[in-house]
Amino acid sequence: MATLRPVALRRSWLFSAGADAAVQAASRASRPDVLIPDLEDFTPPDRRTSGRELIVECLAQCRAAGIVAGVRVNPLETVGREDLAVVMRGRPSVVFLPKTVHAAQVVALDLAITAHERQLGIAVGSTEIVPNMETAAGVVNTLAIAKASPRVRACLVAAEDLAADLGAERAPDGFELLYARQRFLLECRAAGVLAIDAPYTFSDAGGARAETAQARRLGYAAKSLVSPEHTAAVNAELTPSAERVAQAGRVVSAFESARARGHDRVELDGVLVELPTYLNAQRLLDRYRALAEFG
Repeated sequence: MATLRPVALRRSWLFSAGADAAVQAASRASRPDVLIPDLEDFTPPDRRTSGRELIVECLAQCRAAGIVAGVRVNPLETVGREDLAVVMRGRPSVVFLPKTVHAAQVVALDLAITAHERQLGIAVGSTEIVPNMETAAGVVNTLAIAKASPRVRACLVAAEDLAADLGAERAPDGFELLYARQRFLLECRAAGVLAIDAPYTFSDAGGARAETAQARRLGYAAKSLVSPEHTAAVNAELTPSAERVAQAGRVVSAFESARARGHDRVELDGVLVELPTYLNAQRLLDRYRALAEFG
């Protein structure tokens, strides 16, 4: 069995229709790091029964393709337990919990997944949970939500639902969600989990890449998507470029040479390189090498 891509190296998290085999196939072909067939917003209620069975097949196809296999179920308060009863047969690596507002929702999903793992002979605790923060209340409770279960290794912030909850006016520049995305990233960092940025929900791939570049500058290493046409742009932007790798190598070399001469910093291209900058450059190089192992 192929090695599962570590959470920290999952750049693109693509949502796909839960009951549409053709859309799922196109989504797999775009090569996201994580594929998430969705039984909530992306599946009409009258197609959920057929969608659940289709998702079991999709999960197996994802694994065969080396894609992390996820699924988004409905909230447990609605039909989420019915979703789980079927899709857990497909052994998803990650279960996404929509409309997460309180830590108790994560605890309830943890218990439900544990019961299915025991029944199906899946290693208890191996199925990850990704809470989706889609409201103001969810965002401000991110720290507690992220710490509610050891299954939570990443959290995701929404775009359209969050904007609607805020009463914000959506535009391609994403200005209306900037603070929420920054706040969410801080909470995830404090909790020690991966922050997955909101999807770019407009159609142009150029805009998706520009927003991903902005997210990377803020500190994000992962972004959600709703269009397979954006996968390549997101993966490219969240993979260190040759230019960034070369510059990081120069920073590391210059700083280590200065340290060897007994100095605590060094000037490079008019900028004082101190320990934090050096450590950031090292992290970039480590990420570049780690991503290269997965292609």
